[in-house]
This record gives sequence, structure tokens and C-alpha cells, in this order.
Amino acid sequence: MSSIFEVILRSLEYGSIYAFAAFGIILIYRTSYTTNFAQGVIGMFTTFAVAKLMAETGINIWVGVLFGIVVAILMGLLIDLLIMRHSKKVNAVGKQIITLGILMIIVGITPMVYGVYPFVLPRFFPDGYANLFGATISYNALFNIALTIVVMLAMLFVLLKTKVGLAIRATASNEPTARLMGIPTKTVTMASWAIAAALSLLAGVMAAPFGTVNIGFMNDVQIGAFMAVVLGGFSTFHGPVIAAFIISVSTNLLQVYLPTGIGTVWGKPIVYLLILVFLIFKPLGLFGKKTVKKV
Repeated sequence: MSSIFEVILRSLEYGSIYAFAAFGIILIYRTSYTTNFAQGVIGMFTTFAVAKLMAETGINIWVGVLFGIVVAILMGLLIDLLIMRHSKKVNAVGKQIITLGILMIIVGITPMVYGVYPFVLPRFFPDGYANLFGATISYNALFNIALTIVVMLAMLFVLLKTKVGLAIRATASNEPTARLMGIPTKTVTMASWAIAAALSLLAGVMAAPFGTVNIGFMNDVQIGAFMAVVLGGFSTFHGPVIAAFIISVSTNLLQVYLPTGIGTVWGKPIVYLLILVFLIFKPLGLFGKKTVKKV
């Protein structure tokens, strides 16, 4: 039992990375009606900024992340002001294509800005392990899980209990009506892009220590986050976050407990196949709600 619990705990760490990216995707979708295919590369670009600054100045990871959050917020603001704000009359598919264009631009300029060589980013807590009910887990993993829970709960509190959250939910429900009611929908949308970029940066700095900071290191996070949004449902803010942890735990359990070789290669594809089968019977996702328009 302790070994299963240990696998689950370690899965929650990577699930936290999916959760940050998925929340950013659903936040933009609910306020801008745009499926943001560039969420992963935004995290990649801003994580590069943190890694390069640390390599050149020798600052620690905590200061580097604060710098990265500022870069991410500015990047999100610029994407909305310079690109997305001018696509109001573009249909949903057109906006998705625009985000694909943003993805290609970021991938293209990243080597020009940071060079072609990968960087190494340290963990928040490089050493130390805790023992929980017989399972061993690093302090860094515990911190990542706790950070995700705190940030997600804070975001949900803002969305559900504050006037700012009410403005976001109103914009997500009906942007033209919200605008007529005096809600600054442009500001809400701009803030959503900024917050989503910051969340992508957090996902990036949490994922980077598993390998190196390179152009493709966020690809798996992007795919996992999209699967979490699809499984959790596009109509809720909390659904994709819960689904992110479900996907991560299920994948790791299959990879560990399926026969040697099979689990490593087929664990993740099996989970994605099961999600597709599930969507046949419940196409709106685990927490999705059907929207009924009255005439």
C-alpha cells in the first residue's frame, strides 16, 4: 500500500503542472472564447527568461521566478493588446488559428533571444525527503503540490466570492451583455491573458527540473493540459484542475503496474484512449454542463 501511495503522491506533483496549464487554458477560453494553443510555449519562453537570468547573474530560483512572473504578465498583456484584441470579429476557429500563429512566432524567436543551447533549472528545494505513511516524497514535490492547491483555491475564491470574479464570470457567461452592464470586459480579457501566462510560467519552472529548458520541454504539458480541459469540461473552472490530477495519477499507476515495457510505452496512450471512450458517453466532460438557450 505504501508503494501505491508513493506513486500517487509523485503523480500529484506532475498533476500540479498540468493543473496550472489547464487552468490558464480554461480561463482564456471562458473569457475570450479562444482555445489557446500557445499556452505551453508561453510557459517555455518565460521559463527560458528565468533560466537565462539565473545563468548570467547567479540569482536563486525564488528571485528568478518573481522575475519570470513579471515577464509572463507583460507577455500576456502584449498578446492581448497587440493581437487578440484586434480579432473580436474573427470566429472561434479563426482565433484558434491565430493562437497557432502565436505559437509558431514564439518557437521561432526563442532561439534568437536565448540561443540554441538548453538551460538547467534547479528545484525550489533541491534536497530533502519526507516520509508520509511509509511513502517517501521530496520536499520539492510537497511544495509543488501545496503551491498548486493554494493558488487554485485562491483563484477559485476570487472567481466565486469577489466582485472581480463576478466580472470574470459575467464576461464568461455573456460578453456583450456584461459589457452593456458596465463591466470592463476588455480589461477582464486582458487580465485573463496575463494570469494565464503567469500560470504557464509556474508550470514551466515546475516541469523544467525533470529535464532541461529547451524549445520542446513544455509539449507534454500542453497536451496533458488540453486533455485535462477536455476531460474536466469547458464549462467549469474547477473541472480541468481535478481532471489534471486524475490524468496524472492514472498514467503513473498504469506505467508502474502494467508489465515491464508495456506500461512505460503504453501507459499514457491507454489513458488518452480511455478519455476518448468516456467522452463518447459524456461528451461535455466530467463537470461539463449543457447550455440551453431560450428563444
